[in-house]
Formats: sequence, C-alpha cells, structure tokens
Amino acid sequence: MKVAFFNTKPYDRQSFDDANIQHHHEIVFFECHLSHETVSLAAGYAAVCIFINDYLDAEMLEKLDQGGTKLIALRSAGFNHVDLAAALHLGLTIVRVPAYSPYAVAEHAVALILSLNRKVHRAYNRVREGNFSIEGLLGFDLHGATVGVIGTGRIGAIFAQIMRGFGCRLIGYDAYQNSTCLEMGMTYVQISELFAQSDIISLHCPLNPDSHHLINTEAIAQMKTGAMLINTSRGGLIDTQAAINGLKSGAIGYLGIDVYEQEADLFFEDLSNEVIQDDIFQRLLTFPNVIVTGHQAFFTSQALANIAETTLTNITEFEHHGKCVNEVKIEQAIASK
Repeated sequence: MKVAFFNTKPYDRQSFDDANIQHHHEIVFFECHLSHETVSLAAGYAAVCIFINDYLDAEMLEKLDQGGTKLIALRSAGFNHVDLAAALHLGLTIVRVPAYSPYAVAEHAVALILSLNRKVHRAYNRVREGNFSIEGLLGFDLHGATVGVIGTGRIGAIFAQIMRGFGCRLIGYDAYQNSTCLEMGMTYVQISELFAQSDIISLHCPLNPDSHHLINTEAIAQMKTGAMLINTSRGGLIDTQAAINGLKSGAIGYLGIDVYEQEADLFFEDLSNEVIQDDIFQRLLTFPNVIVTGHQAFFTSQALANIAETTLTNITEFEHHGKCVNEVKIEQAIASK
C-alpha cells in the first residue's frame, strides 16, 4: 500500500524501514506535520500515518478523503487528535497502536520520581560547576510512602509493581479494578481519598472530557501538602495554571511531567535558538522542584520497534481484509464521550 508518513524523525524512518522489510509497503516520509498547509502532500496516498501532535479536524479529513485516502494509521495509542465524527461520516478507517511498551512509560514515571526526590537534576549541575555541597538536596525514603495511581490499566499496573518493589503503600483510583493490582496489595479508594492520602500521585489514565483537567484547583486543594505529582499520560489531565499556583503556594511539593497540554508547538523540535512564546510553560521551568521532559517516556528501542511493526501490520491487515484488529471503534468511542 502507498503510505504517506508525516511528522517523522530519523529514528522513525530507521525503525519503519527495518520493519517494512517484511511488509513491502511503498512508504514516503515527510518531516513536516500533517496540517492544513501540508495536507495536499497526501493526495494519491491510500493511507497516511501520523503522530500525536498532528491534529486532523473535519476539513482536513475531507481533503484527505478527496485525495483518495482511506486509512488513517496512528503511531500512538490515543486518538483524541482526530475528529472521530467527521471520520465516521466520511467512512475513513482509523487504526492505532494500543500498546507498544508499557514498561517504557512506567519506568520513565519512576525516573521522574527518583530525580525529583533526590534532586538529581540539581546535583548534576552543581557537581559540574565544582559545587559539592549537599545543602538543599534532602530527599525522603520511598519505602513506606503512599503512592496513588490514577488509572490502573497495563501501564499503571506496571508502575505500581515497580513502586511496590520500593516498599511503597499502593492506593488506586479507576472505574475498573485491576485484579493484578489487587493481588499486589493495592487498595482502591475514591479520588478525594487518593488525593488526601498520597505522598506521590502518578497519572496513567486516558484523556477524555471527563478526565480533562482532572488535576485542577479543587483537586490540588484536597492533596496532602507537599505531595509529588507525576504525569506521563496526557498533558490535558493537568490544569497547568492551577499547578503553577499549587507550586507557588507549596501545596504541590514536586512536579514531574513528560506531557504538557500545549505541547504541540514545542515538543519534538529543537527550539534552543528561539524565544519560546508560551509564558505558562516558561513559568513552569523556573521552579527548582519541577522536571519537564519532552514526551520521551515512550522512547526506547523496544517501543520504537513495536510501534513500527504494529503500525505496518495494521496497514497490511487493512490492505488485505479491509479491516484490522486494532481499528478504532469510532461509534463506540463517540458514544463514550
């Protein structure tokens, strides 16, 4: 199948070229995002493949349909960046990568916790400047700390398992209780209880209308003073301005995020020679107890290989059968909103 890949980096091209040896698709890579300005490049391609910061609204989907595109292949698990109602109306098929490496994301969440707690980022910079003072680098034992996990699917469960290894007490919040989490001793509680009891809160839930700004001013007011907040899921789960206010007041003691609600114009690009215009994001970077990484939690060699293989398998299945096991059930997704 002829496929236009948008928003690609060298590492994407390498992993997909390797995986395509077995699939034999005709792949053309574009570095640019798929946008209103670039959608004409997709004309004549039966499939387009996009990443999480390519946003397909109704107008763009209509142009893709007019250009002969029948399949939207997502290199991600989430699909909130596609207008599902418009895709359904046009008869477009959307496929995704439901799981690529839950270990990668869970382990990155733990890396943020360890770095924030033991001030690794600050200690690194001090030592490089010849400053070996440990004043201000005081941490706390993870052993015995209460860790609240919001969203206990596969990634949340793996994260919980790692934290259990540190000797943490586990509490969770999810619409569905995970038997694996229950077996490792997690106690499910109401979200208000989780906020009140947790020394560390880690977000592993999807972004939808119900979870948008799940962490807001009201939620922060319910948290244990000085709690650590970690987000490796979706940026829109946190009201960033509310988090900034929480950091200023001391209500939030530590913040580690790999995602940001306005990340589309920032992440995955080298902006080191530019003035970043997002004042809220710039304010975040001024806090010594905040670590921001640029949506790299998924970024391991195993995850890239799994993303490439699953994506190309999805395209192959659609080409041969007109359907795919990883197809987004659009009507169900719309109904659940």
